Amino acid sequence: MKKDSGDPFRIGDLVVYPAHGVCRIEAIEERELCGAKVRLFVMSLNPERMTLMVPTDRAASAGMRALSDPELAEAAMKLIGGRSRSKRGIWSRRAQEYEKKIRSGDLMQAAEVVRDLRGGTDDPGGSYSERQLYELALARVTQEVAAVLRTGESVVRSRIETAQASRAA
Repeated sequence: MKKDSGDPFRIGDLVVYPAHGVCRIEAIEERELCGAKVRLFVMSLNPERMTLMVPTDRAASAGMRALSDPELAEAAMKLIGGRSRSKRGIWSRRAQEYEKKIRSGDLMQAAEVVRDLRGGTDDPGGSYSERQLYELALARVTQEVAAVLRTGESVVRSRIETAQASRAA
């Protein structure tokens, strides 16, 4: 697929958009918005069946990036199996920090959230918001690692569960 004039991505590329996770570029279009012609990346998110349009000249400032490399994906998987950071401080501040990490679009930061909140889904003391943040971080890590390693999300989830179980034992 041919690269369009100066655009960093091509049609068909998988990219990470921080607010939504892994997306596929379906088209690069020029549209008129508010009287100005704007080039847009038209991207799809399969799980949500959602379409995003991002101006090509604002993609980098919005944090849109190529998928991580396989070494970083494996490092994220290893991080998830590591020791959790202590859960000190006020939950609302920690929750804001976790959400900021997830929405950063950085694979390693999302993996840290999965590692640190992994008890939240099984722990009856875990709050609803803790479980929601855990699931969001888990989905982001799973999507990107599966895309990078060219495997299914269920395979990646299984690897994560195994890493978490071996750490808990």
